[in-house]
Amino acid sequence: MARKRKGVPIHGWLVIDKPPGMTSTQVMARVRRLLNAEKAGHGGTLDPIATGVLPIAFGEATKTVAYAMDGTKTYRFRLRWGEQTTTDDLEGSVIATSDKRPTEDEIEVALEAFQGEISQVPPQFSAIKVDGERAYDLARAGETVELASRIVRIDGFHLIGLPDADHADFEVECGKGTYMRSLARDLALALGTVGHITRLRRLNVGSFTLEKAISLDDLAALEQGAAVERLLLPIETALDDIPAFALTEAEAHRLRLGQTVALLRRQDRERLESLDYDPSGDGAVVLAVSGGKPVALAKVEGGEIRPVRVLNL
Repeated sequence: MARKRKGVPIHGWLVIDKPPGMTSTQVMARVRRLLNAEKAGHGGTLDPIATGVLPIAFGEATKTVAYAMDGTKTYRFRLRWGEQTTTDDLEGSVIATSDKRPTEDEIEVALEAFQGEISQVPPQFSAIKVDGERAYDLARAGETVELASRIVRIDGFHLIGLPDADHADFEVECGKGTYMRSLARDLALALGTVGHITRLRRLNVGSFTLEKAISLDDLAALEQGAAVERLLLPIETALDDIPAFALTEAEAHRLRLGQTVALLRRQDRERLESLDYDPSGDGAVVLAVSGGKPVALAKVEGGEIRPVRVLNL
Protein backbone atom coordinates (compact mmCIF):
# COMPACT_ATOMS: atom_id res chain seq x y z
CA MET A 1 0.00 0.00 0.00
CA ALA A 2 1.31 3.45 -0.93
CA ARG A 3 2.22 5.64 2.02
CA LYS A 4 -0.16 8.54 2.48
CA ARG A 5 1.49 11.91 1.95
CA LYS A 6 1.49 14.13 5.04
CA GLY A 7 0.23 17.69 4.99
CA VAL A 8 -2.53 19.61 3.27
CA PRO A 9 -2.78 20.22 -0.49
CA ILE A 10 -1.65 23.77 -1.31
CA HIS A 11 -1.10 24.92 -4.90
CA GLY A 12 0.85 28.04 -5.83
CA TRP A 13 4.05 29.97 -5.15
CA LEU A 14 5.45 31.75 -2.11
CA VAL A 15 8.45 34.10 -2.37
CA ILE A 16 10.83 33.88 0.59
CA ASP A 17 13.54 36.43 1.38
CA LYS A 18 16.16 33.81 2.18
CA PRO A 19 18.34 34.48 5.22
CA PRO A 20 22.11 33.82 5.18
CA GLY A 21 23.50 30.62 6.65
CA MET A 22 20.81 28.25 5.33
CA THR A 23 20.71 26.16 2.19
CA SER A 24 17.80 26.58 -0.21
CA THR A 25 16.61 23.06 0.66
CA GLN A 26 16.62 23.88 4.38
CA VAL A 27 14.53 27.00 3.73
CA MET A 28 12.09 25.06 1.59
CA ALA A 29 11.71 22.37 4.27
CA ARG A 30 11.02 24.95 6.96
CA VAL A 31 8.42 26.76 4.84
CA ARG A 32 6.74 23.47 4.07
CA ARG A 33 6.52 22.67 7.80
CA LEU A 34 5.21 26.13 8.65
CA LEU A 35 2.39 25.79 6.13
CA ASN A 36 1.93 22.04 6.70
CA ALA A 37 2.09 21.68 2.92
CA GLU A 38 1.79 18.30 1.26
CA LYS A 39 4.38 18.92 -1.46
CA ALA A 40 6.97 21.64 -2.11
CA GLY A 41 9.99 22.50 -4.27
CA HIS A 42 12.12 25.59 -4.90
CA GLY A 43 12.79 27.61 -8.03
CA GLY A 44 16.55 28.09 -8.13
CA THR A 45 19.30 27.30 -5.62
CA LEU A 46 21.02 30.06 -3.66
CA ASP A 47 24.40 29.64 -1.93
CA PRO A 48 24.24 29.42 1.89
CA ILE A 49 25.82 32.91 2.23
CA ALA A 50 23.27 34.40 -0.17
CA THR A 51 20.07 36.20 0.73
CA GLY A 52 17.08 37.31 -1.29
CA VAL A 53 14.47 35.90 -3.62
CA LEU A 54 13.83 32.17 -3.25
CA PRO A 55 10.54 31.11 -4.88
CA ILE A 56 8.91 28.11 -3.17
CA ALA A 57 6.44 26.03 -5.21
CA PHE A 58 3.62 24.05 -3.62
CA GLY A 59 1.54 21.21 -5.00
CA GLU A 60 0.86 21.45 -8.73
CA ALA A 61 3.12 24.53 -8.96
CA THR A 62 6.10 22.17 -8.59
CA LYS A 63 5.39 21.15 -12.20
CA THR A 64 6.36 24.67 -13.29
CA VAL A 65 9.66 24.90 -11.35
CA ALA A 66 11.77 24.41 -14.49
CA TYR A 67 10.12 27.45 -16.08
CA ALA A 68 10.83 29.57 -12.99
CA MET A 69 14.49 28.55 -13.08
CA ASP A 70 14.70 29.60 -16.74
CA GLY A 71 13.70 33.16 -15.83
CA THR A 72 16.12 36.10 -15.93
CA LYS A 73 17.74 36.75 -12.56
CA THR A 74 19.21 39.86 -10.95
CA TYR A 75 21.91 39.77 -8.26
CA ARG A 76 23.95 42.23 -6.24
CA PHE A 77 27.26 41.21 -4.75
CA ARG A 78 30.29 42.66 -3.00
CA LEU A 79 33.71 41.57 -4.27
CA ARG A 80 36.76 41.57 -1.97
CA TRP A 81 39.93 42.25 -3.95
CA GLY A 82 43.28 40.66 -3.13
CA GLU A 83 42.19 37.29 -1.69
CA GLN A 84 41.17 34.12 -3.50
CA THR A 85 39.41 31.41 -1.51
CA THR A 86 38.72 27.72 -2.03
CA THR A 87 34.99 28.43 -2.40
CA ASP A 88 35.24 31.79 -4.21
CA ASP A 89 33.31 33.33 -1.30
CA LEU A 90 34.02 34.23 2.33
CA GLU A 91 33.28 30.70 3.62
CA GLY A 92 36.45 29.23 2.11
CA SER A 93 40.12 29.32 3.09
CA VAL A 94 42.44 31.86 1.46
CA ILE A 95 44.62 30.17 -1.16
CA ALA A 96 46.13 33.17 -2.99
CA THR A 97 46.69 36.87 -2.36
CA SER A 98 47.53 39.94 -4.42
CA ASP A 99 48.44 43.55 -3.64
CA LYS A 100 46.80 44.76 -6.85
CA ARG A 101 43.70 46.95 -6.35
CA PRO A 102 41.97 47.94 -9.60
CA THR A 103 40.81 51.48 -10.25
CA GLU A 104 37.26 52.40 -11.21
CA ASP A 105 38.31 53.00 -14.82
CA GLU A 106 40.08 49.63 -15.00
CA ILE A 107 36.99 47.89 -13.66
CA GLU A 108 34.67 49.57 -16.15
CA VAL A 109 36.90 48.57 -19.07
CA ALA A 110 37.16 44.96 -17.85
CA LEU A 111 33.38 44.64 -17.52
CA GLU A 112 32.99 45.04 -21.29
CA ALA A 113 34.32 41.48 -21.78
CA PHE A 114 31.61 40.07 -19.51
CA GLN A 115 28.57 40.88 -21.62
CA GLY A 116 26.35 38.62 -23.72
CA GLU A 117 27.20 34.94 -23.97
CA ILE A 118 30.43 34.09 -22.16
CA SER A 119 32.26 30.91 -21.19
CA GLN A 120 32.32 30.20 -17.46
CA VAL A 121 33.83 27.42 -15.32
CA PRO A 122 31.67 26.72 -12.24
CA PRO A 123 33.25 26.93 -8.77
CA GLN A 124 34.86 23.80 -7.32
CA PHE A 125 32.32 24.02 -4.52
CA SER A 126 29.13 23.75 -6.58
CA ALA A 127 26.18 21.37 -6.92
CA ILE A 128 27.24 20.16 -10.37
CA LYS A 129 27.48 16.38 -10.59
CA VAL A 130 30.77 14.72 -11.57
CA ASP A 131 30.50 10.97 -12.17
CA GLY A 132 27.31 10.93 -10.12
CA GLU A 133 28.69 12.92 -7.16
CA ARG A 134 28.26 16.58 -6.27
CA ALA A 135 31.35 18.69 -6.94
CA TYR A 136 31.19 20.22 -3.45
CA ASP A 137 31.30 16.74 -1.84
CA LEU A 138 34.42 15.87 -3.86
CA ALA A 139 36.00 19.25 -3.04
CA ARG A 140 35.33 18.79 0.69
CA ALA A 141 37.03 15.40 0.46
CA GLY A 142 40.14 17.14 -0.85
CA GLU A 143 39.77 16.14 -4.50
CA THR A 144 40.51 18.60 -7.29
CA VAL A 145 37.70 18.40 -9.81
CA GLU A 146 38.04 19.41 -13.44
CA LEU A 147 34.72 21.09 -14.24
CA ALA A 148 33.87 21.78 -17.86
CA SER A 149 33.25 25.34 -18.95
CA ARG A 150 29.72 26.28 -20.00
CA ILE A 151 28.15 29.09 -21.93
CA VAL A 152 26.07 31.47 -19.80
CA ARG A 153 24.25 34.68 -20.69
CA ILE A 154 25.05 38.03 -19.06
CA ASP A 155 22.50 40.72 -19.89
CA GLY A 156 24.14 43.37 -17.71
CA PHE A 157 27.16 43.64 -15.39
CA HIS A 158 27.40 47.00 -13.63
CA LEU A 159 29.73 48.55 -11.08
CA ILE A 160 27.42 50.26 -8.56
CA GLY A 161 29.77 51.21 -5.73
CA LEU A 162 33.33 51.36 -4.37
CA PRO A 163 32.99 51.40 -0.56
CA ASP A 164 36.78 51.28 -0.09
CA ALA A 165 39.96 50.22 -1.89
CA ASP A 166 39.46 46.55 -0.99
CA HIS A 167 35.85 46.18 -2.12
CA ALA A 168 33.53 46.83 -5.05
CA ASP A 169 29.76 46.35 -5.43
CA PHE A 170 28.14 45.02 -8.60
CA GLU A 171 24.71 44.32 -10.03
CA VAL A 172 24.23 41.53 -12.58
CA GLU A 173 21.29 40.57 -14.81
CA CYS A 174 21.79 37.09 -16.22
CA GLY A 175 20.30 33.89 -17.56
CA LYS A 176 20.02 30.41 -16.13
CA GLY A 177 23.05 28.64 -14.65
CA THR A 178 25.28 31.68 -14.09
CA TYR A 179 27.50 31.50 -11.01
CA MET A 180 28.17 34.85 -9.34
CA ARG A 181 31.19 33.38 -7.55
CA SER A 182 32.74 32.43 -10.90
CA LEU A 183 31.91 35.85 -12.32
CA ALA A 184 33.64 37.59 -9.41
CA ARG A 185 36.64 35.25 -9.58
CA ASP A 186 37.08 35.74 -13.34
CA LEU A 187 36.65 39.52 -13.20
CA ALA A 188 39.37 39.76 -10.55
CA LEU A 189 41.72 37.61 -12.63
CA ALA A 190 41.01 39.74 -15.72
CA LEU A 191 42.09 42.77 -13.67
CA GLY A 192 45.39 41.18 -12.68
CA THR A 193 44.39 40.37 -9.14
CA VAL A 194 42.32 37.82 -7.22
CA GLY A 195 39.06 38.15 -5.36
CA HIS A 196 36.03 36.52 -3.77
CA ILE A 197 32.42 37.36 -2.90
CA THR A 198 31.65 38.54 0.62
CA ARG A 199 28.00 39.44 0.16
CA LEU A 200 25.39 38.16 -2.32
CA ARG A 201 21.71 39.03 -2.71
CA ARG A 202 19.22 37.94 -5.37
CA LEU A 203 16.70 40.62 -6.31
CA ASN A 204 14.46 38.64 -8.64
CA VAL A 205 13.85 35.36 -10.43
CA GLY A 206 11.71 36.20 -13.46
CA SER A 207 8.55 37.81 -12.11
CA PHE A 208 9.31 36.76 -8.51
CA THR A 209 10.65 39.88 -6.79
CA LEU A 210 11.68 41.10 -3.34
CA GLU A 211 8.53 43.25 -3.25
CA LYS A 212 6.52 40.01 -3.09
CA ALA A 213 8.83 38.29 -0.59
CA ILE A 214 8.45 37.55 3.13
CA SER A 215 11.12 36.57 5.64
CA LEU A 216 11.03 33.24 7.46
CA ASP A 217 10.53 35.01 10.79
CA ASP A 218 7.57 37.01 9.50
CA LEU A 219 6.07 33.89 7.92
CA ALA A 220 6.40 31.99 11.20
CA ALA A 221 4.52 34.80 12.98
CA LEU A 222 1.48 34.44 10.71
CA GLU A 223 -1.30 31.95 11.15
CA GLN A 224 -1.11 29.18 8.57
CA GLY A 225 -4.38 30.02 6.81
CA ALA A 226 -3.61 33.74 6.73
CA ALA A 227 -0.16 33.09 5.27
CA VAL A 228 -1.61 31.10 2.39
CA GLU A 229 -4.46 33.51 1.72
CA ARG A 230 -2.34 36.68 1.80
CA LEU A 231 0.91 35.53 0.25
CA LEU A 232 0.33 32.62 -2.09
CA LEU A 233 0.83 33.52 -5.76
CA PRO A 234 -0.95 31.62 -8.54
CA ILE A 235 0.72 28.74 -10.36
CA GLU A 236 0.93 30.74 -13.58
CA THR A 237 3.22 33.35 -11.94
CA ALA A 238 6.19 31.27 -13.12
CA LEU A 239 4.81 31.21 -16.67
CA ASP A 240 4.70 34.92 -17.54
CA ASP A 241 6.68 34.36 -20.74
CA ILE A 242 4.41 31.54 -21.93
CA PRO A 243 1.28 32.52 -23.90
CA ALA A 244 -2.11 31.44 -22.58
CA PHE A 245 -4.35 29.41 -24.89
CA ALA A 246 -8.08 29.34 -24.10
CA LEU A 247 -9.88 26.00 -24.32
CA THR A 248 -13.51 25.01 -24.33
CA GLU A 249 -14.59 22.85 -21.40
CA ALA A 250 -14.72 19.79 -23.68
CA GLU A 251 -11.15 20.43 -24.90
CA ALA A 252 -9.96 20.99 -21.33
CA HIS A 253 -11.53 17.67 -20.29
CA ARG A 254 -9.60 15.83 -23.02
CA LEU A 255 -6.30 17.47 -22.03
CA ARG A 256 -6.86 16.57 -18.37
CA LEU A 257 -7.18 12.95 -19.48
CA GLY A 258 -3.85 13.24 -21.28
CA GLN A 259 -5.45 13.23 -24.72
CA THR A 260 -4.50 15.32 -27.75
CA VAL A 261 -7.03 17.85 -29.05
CA ALA A 262 -7.36 18.50 -32.80
CA LEU A 263 -7.64 22.18 -33.81
CA LEU A 264 -8.97 21.99 -37.34
CA ARG A 265 -12.00 24.30 -37.47
CA ARG A 266 -11.82 27.83 -38.86
CA GLN A 267 -12.19 29.38 -35.40
CA ASP A 268 -9.42 27.06 -34.18
CA ARG A 269 -7.10 28.36 -36.89
CA GLU A 270 -7.84 31.91 -35.75
CA ARG A 271 -6.87 30.94 -32.21
CA LEU A 272 -3.64 29.41 -33.49
CA GLU A 273 -2.76 32.51 -35.52
CA SER A 274 -2.89 34.58 -32.33
CA LEU A 275 0.04 32.53 -30.97
CA ASP A 276 2.35 33.78 -33.74
CA TYR A 277 4.24 30.49 -34.14
CA ASP A 278 5.62 28.60 -37.14
CA PRO A 279 3.41 25.55 -37.87
CA SER A 280 6.32 23.87 -39.66
CA GLY A 281 8.63 24.27 -36.65
CA ASP A 282 8.84 22.54 -33.29
CA GLY A 283 5.57 23.98 -32.07
CA ALA A 284 4.75 26.40 -29.30
CA VAL A 285 4.55 25.72 -25.55
CA VAL A 286 1.40 27.28 -24.10
CA LEU A 287 -0.49 27.44 -20.84
CA ALA A 288 -3.85 25.89 -21.65
CA VAL A 289 -6.61 27.56 -19.63
CA SER A 290 -10.35 27.06 -19.28
CA GLY A 291 -12.76 29.15 -17.26
CA GLY A 292 -9.87 31.31 -16.08
CA LYS A 293 -8.03 28.35 -14.53
CA PRO A 294 -4.84 26.68 -15.78
CA VAL A 295 -5.39 23.21 -17.20
CA ALA A 296 -2.00 22.08 -18.48
CA LEU A 297 1.31 23.06 -19.94
CA ALA A 298 0.79 21.98 -23.52
CA LYS A 299 2.41 22.01 -26.92
CA VAL A 300 0.69 23.24 -30.06
CA GLU A 301 2.03 21.49 -33.12
CA GLY A 302 0.65 20.63 -36.55
CA GLY A 303 -2.92 21.67 -35.82
CA GLU A 304 -3.05 19.80 -32.52
CA ILE A 305 -2.55 20.62 -28.87
CA ARG A 306 -1.15 17.91 -26.61
CA PRO A 307 -0.58 18.00 -22.85
CA VAL A 308 2.99 18.16 -21.54
CA ARG A 309 2.21 18.56 -17.81
CA VAL A 310 -1.40 18.35 -16.66
CA LEU A 311 -2.23 20.59 -13.68
CA ASN A 312 -4.67 18.77 -11.41
CA LEU A 313 -6.56 21.64 -9.82
